[in-house]
Amino acid sequence: MQLWQVLSAVFLACALALLPLGVDCDEQQLREDKIVVVTVATKETDGFKRFMRSAKHFNYTVKVLGRGQKWKGGDYLSPGGGQKVRILKAALEEMKDEDKIILFIDSYDVIFASSPKELLKKFLQAQHKVVFSSETLIWPDRHLEDKHPHVREGNRFLGSGGFIGYLPNIKRMVAEWTGEDDDSDQLFFTKIYINPEKRKSINMTLDSKCRLFQNLHGALDEVVLKFEDRHVRARNLLYDTLPVIIHGNGPTKLQLNYLGNYIPNTWTFETGCTLCQEDLRPLGNLKESEYPLVVIGVFIQQPTPFVTVFFERLLKLQYPKNRLKLFIFNKEPHHEREVSSFLQEHGSLYLDVKFIGPEEEMDGATARNLGFDMCRKQKDCDYFFNLDIEVVLKNENTLKILIEQNLPIVAPLLTRSGRLWSNFWGAISAEGYYARSEDYVELVQGRRVGIWNVPYVTSVYLMKAGLLRSELSDDDLFHSHSLDADMAFCERVRNKGVFMYVSNMDTFGRILSTENYQTSHLHNDLWQIFENPEDWQERYIHENYTHIMKDKLIETPCPDVYWFPIFSDIACNHLVEEMEHFGKWSGGANVDTRIQGGYENVPTIDIHMNQVNYDKEWHQFLLEYIAPVTEKMYPGYYTKCTTPLNFVVRYKPDEQPLLEPHHDASTFTINIALNSKDVDYQGGGCRFLRYDCSVEAPRKGWALMHPGRLTHYHEGLPTTAGVRYIAVSFVDP
Repeated sequence: MQLWQVLSAVFLACALALLPLGVDCDEQQLREDKIVVVTVATKETDGFKRFMRSAKHFNYTVKVLGRGQKWKGGDYLSPGGGQKVRILKAALEEMKDEDKIILFIDSYDVIFASSPKELLKKFLQAQHKVVFSSETLIWPDRHLEDKHPHVREGNRFLGSGGFIGYLPNIKRMVAEWTGEDDDSDQLFFTKIYINPEKRKSINMTLDSKCRLFQNLHGALDEVVLKFEDRHVRARNLLYDTLPVIIHGNGPTKLQLNYLGNYIPNTWTFETGCTLCQEDLRPLGNLKESEYPLVVIGVFIQQPTPFVTVFFERLLKLQYPKNRLKLFIFNKEPHHEREVSSFLQEHGSLYLDVKFIGPEEEMDGATARNLGFDMCRKQKDCDYFFNLDIEVVLKNENTLKILIEQNLPIVAPLLTRSGRLWSNFWGAISAEGYYARSEDYVELVQGRRVGIWNVPYVTSVYLMKAGLLRSELSDDDLFHSHSLDADMAFCERVRNKGVFMYVSNMDTFGRILSTENYQTSHLHNDLWQIFENPEDWQERYIHENYTHIMKDKLIETPCPDVYWFPIFSDIACNHLVEEMEHFGKWSGGANVDTRIQGGYENVPTIDIHMNQVNYDKEWHQFLLEYIAPVTEKMYPGYYTKCTTPLNFVVRYKPDEQPLLEPHHDASTFTINIALNSKDVDYQGGGCRFLRYDCSVEAPRKGWALMHPGRLTHYHEGLPTTAGVRYIAVSFVDP
């Protein structure tokens, strides 16, 4: 081969490697295995584990220094970090291979976004022996700003959280360290950098355009996620670069947590969640006696609908009850009956029960601290499961699913029905309150499924008991002068470096709305059709209602009379009990001041819905559940269910046993049986005279729907014993 051919080949090799021609091509031959990642980590935090996962993903060789040592280097809120330099200095003295390239970085708040190959290439392109990360903000001494060299483009100021260089050069640099453990490492390196002679001697520079290192502090608006094929990067929009290392320096830990939900491949569009099945704690092969012991903390702090249903679901939770202990705090006197009933009937099923009632006048934060303490002090407690009363756990396996995830703190993602309100925050504002993350809607609506590191969870979450005996061993985790109890708790968790997660891998349930919940009635849940429609339907609509069209459950006992299930037994019972509790039954006379005109041709002994302030809710019930059946069975007729009269009728042999033949003042009528023949009463029923057709055994919770005028002249058959109740609506008069 001719000499010019050799030179051309060398030139081409350098060009293909994207190396500047000024770089010695011997450097190009450096292998990736010459890179040694060095970090100081005195304990294995959640952030450190994340760092190591990202390093393992790209096959970095990591040397961890300082394990087990007590940290004396301060925190990110004040200058410090000198301990890292002291430990690094000692470790470098033991290293002899001068060809080594040392990457020294923090680990608690750092993620790798790309490979050693890319790191090496970009380092060589920098044409210096030592390259530091750069920042837009100067810290900790602003007076040194003018002494920093100017750069043509990019950041001027040094960041000590990451640097890369040849071993001899870094040795020479840190050899000057004589400071204390709580002295500022950033100030130490900055003073070397701003000294022209030292900077030249060490041959150091800054990664001003964030090609190697991305410090997030002061640059949050510049950094976005870039989704590639089965891989996610952080992109710096200002310099159009793809940094290899992402550092959540200063007060940007939460933003790094957000990026870490994706980078490097935690979640991608192609694969979904790649870590969700790692490091699990399977329960399937365990005997019941081997299940982890869980303290369930139930907290009732305000009047809440469907409390009885909450306890029914708690009872159905698929977990051995002899491995469950209950801590129940009830601040609300309104719910004493439901709590007492549950404890009397089922409390003995559990391993232990501690109950704090409203008579103790305890605040919620103190109660939550006591709940934690119950688990903390019992050595056999493995988990604490927080369960606020407004939580609707539809998934009976929720507790098992969360335990198997084997995470420090994990919450099942729940939302309020039909709303974006949920039990987690994707981000937090500078003031410490709610902020919406870029992916919040996608997570809530299930368009991105996985397990997500978030800054705030509430209402329902599972926590490892070990945390209560270590990082969260403080007796008071909930009180704060400025924050709500749950916000104060999450702030303390974040400050300890403990990660909180929310999972939308499964469908778990929802959260009730407690707004506008009134307690002035006997059965207040009946009024929840607007605030909590799904829960209202599950509680009060017949279980077969949704099948009546598909399974042809609508019967026709008489011509143009339709009979179908509509109310649950509980709905019927509650309506009857509510009316009897109100107690102001009409006298059954023709004169009736409750109706327009003041005269009733065919009077009944009844209570109108508007007398118990239930007319709006009843109208909504008709629109949601009766109108669709009407439009199906009477084709071409569409109704808005205008109803001047909705009422509950009471028939008794010694009061009003029957109703004489009549037409109803309606286009169509709804007649719902609220109790059972041969159980609650004898006789009764409805006879349509024109067709000589009777429905003599109305089924409880079933509705009769028939035309009101002209064709369906009818009468109420005599009730011969007991008491019969029906709910009636004259629709579209």
